[in-house]
Amino acid sequence: MQVMVISLQIPADREYPSIQEALQWNHCRAFFYMWASGSAGVFAHTEKMEAKMVMTGARIVIETLLEHGVDTIFGYPGGSVIHIYDELYKKRGELRHYTTCHEQGAVHAADGYARVTGKPGVVIATSGPGATNLVTGIANAYLDSSPVVAITGNVPTHLLGRDSFQEVDISGITMPITKHNYIVKDIRALADTIHEAFSIACSGRPGPVLIDITKDVQTGTTEYEPSGCPTIHLPAQKKPADLDEKELDEAVQLIQAAERPYIYCGGGVVISNASEELLAFAENIDAPIGLSLMGLSAVPYVHPRFLGMVGMHGRYGATKILHESDLLIAVGTRFSDRSVGNKAEFLRNRKILQIDIDPAEIGKNLEVTLGLHGDAKAVLAALNSRMPRQRHAAWSRVVEDMKAHPDNNLEMDPARLTPQSIMDAVCRRMGEHVVATDVGQHQMWTSQYYRFKKPRTFITSGGLGAMGFGMGAAIGACIGSGKKRTVLFTSDGSFHMNMNEMATAVSNGLPLLVVLLNNHALGMVRQWQTLFFDGRYSHTMLDRRTDYVKLAEAFGAQGYRAETNEEFEQCLDAALRVQAPVLIECLIDSDERVLPMIPPGGSINDIILK
Repeated sequence: MQVMVISLQIPADREYPSIQEALQWNHCRAFFYMWASGSAGVFAHTEKMEAKMVMTGARIVIETLLEHGVDTIFGYPGGSVIHIYDELYKKRGELRHYTTCHEQGAVHAADGYARVTGKPGVVIATSGPGATNLVTGIANAYLDSSPVVAITGNVPTHLLGRDSFQEVDISGITMPITKHNYIVKDIRALADTIHEAFSIACSGRPGPVLIDITKDVQTGTTEYEPSGCPTIHLPAQKKPADLDEKELDEAVQLIQAAERPYIYCGGGVVISNASEELLAFAENIDAPIGLSLMGLSAVPYVHPRFLGMVGMHGRYGATKILHESDLLIAVGTRFSDRSVGNKAEFLRNRKILQIDIDPAEIGKNLEVTLGLHGDAKAVLAALNSRMPRQRHAAWSRVVEDMKAHPDNNLEMDPARLTPQSIMDAVCRRMGEHVVATDVGQHQMWTSQYYRFKKPRTFITSGGLGAMGFGMGAAIGACIGSGKKRTVLFTSDGSFHMNMNEMATAVSNGLPLLVVLLNNHALGMVRQWQTLFFDGRYSHTMLDRRTDYVKLAEAFGAQGYRAETNEEFEQCLDAALRVQAPVLIECLIDSDERVLPMIPPGGSINDIILK
């Protein structure tokens, strides 16, 4: 008697009418006995179980994304990812794909989505120009520590390095601006590579990871077994028990010895969801709080401990009090040049305690007295549990007196449409909605005047300062918030960079309010030319003839124009009655300036108030 045993794999949710179909699909486990007599039969032992399946690389990409809880993808199809998009089509009931007008808009959208949700944003692009169009967005996510997973296609492995059509070494190009990147040339490594990419993007200090997949890997087949990984990789946090006890004790002693403590926080507090621990810490040690640009929204604007943004265009009181402190406790911030200015003056008569999840940031830009390596939430919780209650009555009086100091000496005309009146009107109506910005003067006015109430409601390009970031980021943020109304503050300069994404917002019916501050200039550069270049306005007066109202209507959105506060209030009321994209053009003076301002390399002693 001869026995042939054939082992096949079958998923739990699939029924097969015959062994022949099971053999075709190769998705079942059965034992098929063939007897020497020639008679054949099926031993009734078909197990429903989780098992390996043979899949194409393209399908493995989609299955691993689903394993990680991904339900939203941004991207733009092309020849080198066409097989991935074919598998995406088959899973359209589980994965929502948003096709943008340009790959840069897609990666900014993935970034905005990640910042609002705290989950990794996913973007797909084809090889060559599709991949290179992601570069600015990847760099932006890298500098602002945003978890983005970028998936690109490439030419078949045997054509790499032969200047093939639309071939580019995207892994080499993005190496300096990613936490890690991969080029997958072996299908057997594909699933593990994607799992690892998500872990790297979300653990520790978040950041972008790129996976470049050759076309033959996408079309090839191999066995795939679900990993059983958790649906979403959240940022790993050091538990209080994992922190250095000796360093925590030193930090407590340092804080207790201070008479004028000041807490300065950055984006790390937002990323680690540490706002509650931060406010408890501020109460515990009786200290005011100042925020970097990326730290905004970590503390409610109206909180009595909050002084405002610190740095080149920070609030006068927030920056002045920082410079009068004797201990600066920096949490999740990297001391960029825009925040520090003159390093010698910044360090004068002051000790620094720096808390950061990235050990490379501790002492990188400024020499610090003590560094604590760990997640902001865990470190603040540990300090709160050890820290005896502190009181600094004299210091508190100084802080309260400074709050009344005006930020600038500009005379305000209540009838004139100004950045401050625009921000105030939107803020009164929008409450806790997400606000995104582009880059330039409007970005600084938003950071100075907008009254944020909740974390993860301020989406801006901090480290890279990328004009054109706003439209894509606002789209991603709107989708990430559950398609709640989202505001984009932009300008005529920035909006022109990626205004094509208005079509994306319209096509998807997103309730996006675009407030465009039009001063007919590249305002921030023009302000520098006014202050430091004797008014030589070299190529910063745009004077474009774009009719933004008609442009919005051409895209299928509604458009309004306002020149006075009364007109803007009316336009805003009309805009908020529409659950679809709306643009309001606000005509403001080209001489409007962002003040206060500390000149580059300057200190509080050099601050410009008028």
